[in-house]
Amino acid sequence: MAKRIHARETSTVTQLALREFHVFDAAGGRFLYLVPSAGIFQIDEPSSAIVDLLDRGPCAPEKIVHDLSEQYPEDRLRNGLLELQQIRAIGEAGAPQEQVVNDLPPDGFPITTMVLNVTNKCNLACTYCYEYGEDKIVDTTCSDQPKFMADDTAQEGVELLLKESGPLEVAHLTFFGGETLLNFPVLQDTVAYGRQRAEELGKKIEFSLTTNATLLRPDIIEWLAENEIGVTVSIDGPKEMQDRMRVFHSGKGSYETVQPKIKELLKRHKTRPIGARVTLTRENLDIHRIYQHLTDEMGFWEVGFAPVTTASGRDYEIENEGYERMLRQFDELAHDWLEHAVQNKHHGFSNVKDTLEEIHKGVSKAYPCGAGLGLMGVSTGGDVALCHRFAASDDHNFGTTEDGIDRDRQRQFLEDHHVKHKTDCHTCWARPICAGGCYHEAHTRFGETTAPNLHFCNWVRTWTHTCLEVYGELSARNPDYLTRFDH
Repeated sequence: MAKRIHARETSTVTQLALREFHVFDAAGGRFLYLVPSAGIFQIDEPSSAIVDLLDRGPCAPEKIVHDLSEQYPEDRLRNGLLELQQIRAIGEAGAPQEQVVNDLPPDGFPITTMVLNVTNKCNLACTYCYEYGEDKIVDTTCSDQPKFMADDTAQEGVELLLKESGPLEVAHLTFFGGETLLNFPVLQDTVAYGRQRAEELGKKIEFSLTTNATLLRPDIIEWLAENEIGVTVSIDGPKEMQDRMRVFHSGKGSYETVQPKIKELLKRHKTRPIGARVTLTRENLDIHRIYQHLTDEMGFWEVGFAPVTTASGRDYEIENEGYERMLRQFDELAHDWLEHAVQNKHHGFSNVKDTLEEIHKGVSKAYPCGAGLGLMGVSTGGDVALCHRFAASDDHNFGTTEDGIDRDRQRQFLEDHHVKHKTDCHTCWARPICAGGCYHEAHTRFGETTAPNLHFCNWVRTWTHTCLEVYGELSARNPDYLTRFDH
């Protein structure tokens, strides 16, 4: 253990047994990732031997000391037993398992992020699109929602965010679509209005948007840079990958249109890092090639990858062998990221950076993300939803920008979706990071947001294990690097 204490009686219990944790090795040492606390402890050889012995079954403390005394001094073994109990890695045999704590957030929990769906129209017809494709939740072509958000609705969204962010000095507003830039005038007006109102209240709003980049123009790029707007570009890689599914309504591929526009954006916009967001499908799994193209050839600061959200049976669905291929490449990119981090160099693989930040901060989730908690989406007509993916869905409505958030409905949602109700997750060591997975993925795959995404379990556990190894290595080889995750 990192901390040594004086040997004393380890316990009055007659039998000790392992509690819940995950073991991983890194930098020549052995670590425990504790569940559900999400704490990480490096253990010494005597403590490791104790864990191995108890892995065979419960054992009395004195017998543990006796059986291992030829290998290690008694005082180190007793210290190891005591410390393992203190961190709750071992405990009394037969004691009840720790229950998932019913830690609902307090009433009035602040909203940190508002996502405004400023349009439900798009000039692309991406095959896998969750908003317009086979798995859409709301058919926006037949709904009463306006095609474009009006200025007054967007300003109501700003006012709601400033009010519901409570004591927070900084709030976040993201513009989304459809294709966000189809409603560029409302973006301009909303940023100007939001900045003014936030300043009047002694706050700050940070703005960002997601775009397919087809409508970028010099004046838009200039505005994005001058106003320090964070930009995420949806792009799937080189021409042959991008044009497979990210096509115009005519069927024409979009790469030749977006490539020069993205180059100009990256050349001019230096006030915020520009990231790429890649959707992985069965036919688009050459992650190394995608990453190399988007960073080295295009110039993106970072790239994030996400497997396509789809119901089972779609032609583009990733299946078992595809997930294995994806994980192998994620593992290789993660260790490449590690070697850069050891030398304090930048590496743009955002998936590992984001997971490491959660690990470093000891995140232990009751919910898989901030949707319905600190983040909400707003439809073009002003309905407040669980998140932007559920915008305009009556079943996932939490109020309106005009009337405010229905806190009773929000509280019921948080009660119903707490990880304590996902019994399949109760024995999974990765639940502090996962908490059952994306609500939209669950709704698309199983028809209800309360369902855990069991089809992702092996993927989540394998990826979390990789990130724990990277974290352990970095903590030994360049611990100062981890301080950048403190904020």
